Amino acid sequence: MNMTNNELKPLVILVGPTAVGKTAASIGLAKALNGEIISGDSMQIFKGLDIGTAKITKEEMQGVPHHLIDIKEPWETFSVAEFKRLADEAIADIHDRGKLPIIVGGTGFYINSVLYEYHFGEADTDEAYRAELEQYAEAHGNEALWNILQEKDPDSAAKLHSNDTKRVIRALEVLHVTGIPASERQSTVDKQTMRYNAVYIALNMPREVLYDRINRRVDIMIQDGLEAEVRTALANGVAQDALSMTSIGYRQMIQYFNEEISFDRAVELIKRDTRHFAKRQLTWFRHDPNIQWIDKWGKTDEQVEAELLAIVHDKLGLLR
Repeated sequence: MNMTNNELKPLVILVGPTAVGKTAASIGLAKALNGEIISGDSMQIFKGLDIGTAKITKEEMQGVPHHLIDIKEPWETFSVAEFKRLADEAIADIHDRGKLPIIVGGTGFYINSVLYEYHFGEADTDEAYRAELEQYAEAHGNEALWNILQEKDPDSAAKLHSNDTKRVIRALEVLHVTGIPASERQSTVDKQTMRYNAVYIALNMPREVLYDRINRRVDIMIQDGLEAEVRTALANGVAQDALSMTSIGYRQMIQYFNEEISFDRAVELIKRDTRHFAKRQLTWFRHDPNIQWIDKWGKTDEQVEAELLAIVHDKLGLLR
């Protein structure tokens, strides 16, 4: 892309680990900048999965329009390529109405697919090999298939749950066809060339404070009825190995339903796995030199919002 940043459409991106407080910060930012929010979360796309995904409520939105939330049934699949297409459409629509698009979320790969030039290699397919892997998973189990990926491409395997069979198969297929691990293909993206005139901001706080917030959030999810939410999804025909059910919170509850672990152990694992997930999110975002960081610790919401606005104004000159 040969256009300069000034010729590109403006875009604000607000990221950070789960439970850091992106939602509240994004509302103030959107109100101050006449903006609309695009969810950059890979699980909030699913209808009816509200508690386990910490989905923003209508009340929390405070009238700010939100996009890419509740757009898929929980038994449907979703890909990063589809997210990129829908996000681009939402960004264009928001610009056409004279407003500022703000992507908010924690799914780094999804967000980067919009900001940078990713090539998803749709031609890099081998139907016969894919069918062979599907048959292998059916005969030997999802974990056995995941173990193959772990041997061949441990970085990709570390990002995928063993029950996320479609993505495990895709990662193996990419490696089989191109000879390059999917993880390496993703890491070679050119982060110097942006598709938008973007200001990219991440929120953070001390790890022990973040982990305490995560633990308390999980306790609230349990109180709010996470168990019932998962039971309802399964009763409505969502398969246990559906993409939506591989998310943290859902898969542990399914283990409990299957009498593999106790209820208390399920809650413990949800907290532990969410903490691990937050750590992986921070690692992902720290690898991006374009991100400007704000430490929320010891600051009021008003102070954080003022910092956010100052960064946006400095980069885009859009402060009203």
